[in-house]
Amino acid sequence: MIKFEDLAPGARVSGLFGNGIADIVSIARFGPDALNLVFRADGAVHERLLYRGEEAALTLITSGQSFGFHADGSLLRLASEAYRIRLAHLFDPYLAVSASQIEALPHQITAVYGEMLPRQPLRFLLADDPGAGKTVMAGLLIKELIIRGDLERCLIVAPGSLVEQWQEEMAEKFNLAFDLLTRDQIEASLTGNPFVERNRLIVRLDMASRSDELKAKLEAAPDWDLIICDEAHRMAASYFGGEVKETQRHRLGKLLGTKTRNFLLMSATPHNGKEADFQLFMGLLDADRFEGRFREGVHKADVSDMMRRLTKEELYRFDGSKLFPERCAYTASYELSHAEAELYQAVTTYVREEMNRADRSGDDKRRSNVGFALQILQRRLASSPAAIHRSLERRRKRLEDRLREERLFQGVDRRAKGTPLAG
Repeated sequence: MIKFEDLAPGARVSGLFGNGIADIVSIARFGPDALNLVFRADGAVHERLLYRGEEAALTLITSGQSFGFHADGSLLRLASEAYRIRLAHLFDPYLAVSASQIEALPHQITAVYGEMLPRQPLRFLLADDPGAGKTVMAGLLIKELIIRGDLERCLIVAPGSLVEQWQEEMAEKFNLAFDLLTRDQIEASLTGNPFVERNRLIVRLDMASRSDELKAKLEAAPDWDLIICDEAHRMAASYFGGEVKETQRHRLGKLLGTKTRNFLLMSATPHNGKEADFQLFMGLLDADRFEGRFREGVHKADVSDMMRRLTKEELYRFDGSKLFPERCAYTASYELSHAEAELYQAVTTYVREEMNRADRSGDDKRRSNVGFALQILQRRLASSPAAIHRSLERRRKRLEDRLREERLFQGVDRRAKGTPLAG
């Protein structure tokens, strides 16, 4: 017995047209219970509308094709193109570069494709010098992970002055839309937790670190596929008196490390010269590896497998030329004219006398302020005679105004006490 669904182009059936055998040419279905058959029988082409139940009078002689070329060609092309894009990274290992509005430099490509992508899960510190384009590297990493189907939820934590820049660069250079977390957005959240509702967010560092409520919402949200922290050295802790002094930012960093599979820290100044503080900072990436009290000479860790740092002298273009001009520091010597030498000596004498007078004062704050101001005068003197002249004019005006105010206050005070004024 033939089934209604067995009718397909190419099938041969009897009972459809008299007692002969009919070859089905095409079928147009109208819902689940009706179809229009176009078939050949007795050397002619016929057409018949068949309803469900009528197939009981038919006999299947030869089944139809298991596949054919009668489907919608545009849908086939769309499906094949989607499959090609899904597998494109297997054939183009730098697909995110060509799919973004950037001109990537060699050190940016090696950072993303040579250092970060091979590490899964990623726990990494990107510490290249300022101007290396760390934001571009982060955008390339995000784009490549999205293309490979390995990223859906991404959180970026940055200082307040940089969040708009992050949002603009992700949109313009990588066509990635990120929401900027604001107080109004939190209040308008349907669930009360924007970390649950949005998969791509940019958060201000201090806004998140100072709010216990925000940190609780972050902890309650699902884990992120990637968290990026810009200017991450601000989340460092320090040793003082043999104890770890944590900051609110450091606690936030530890929380972020537990809520993501891939964790990327970005900082041009990760090391403050103290090995103990640096290892506390690296503990944000791997708490087990840097666990325990730091002891000089014992806890000397090799972090080359989880950190990359390139200086400006190591950055090149594709043609081999240096990205930044070579920095050469030297002292320029020159002889002063007679008038310039007198001016230099006069300002130096003035600075010394005023600083000595400040040292004799018992107010530490005043001594510090006066000393700083006079050092500025020496720098202005080294700049140009016009600069020191302008600075001395402003200082003289401030002193005259202060003297005038003192005399005015003294006169008011004498009138209040009934003391006659002289002259």
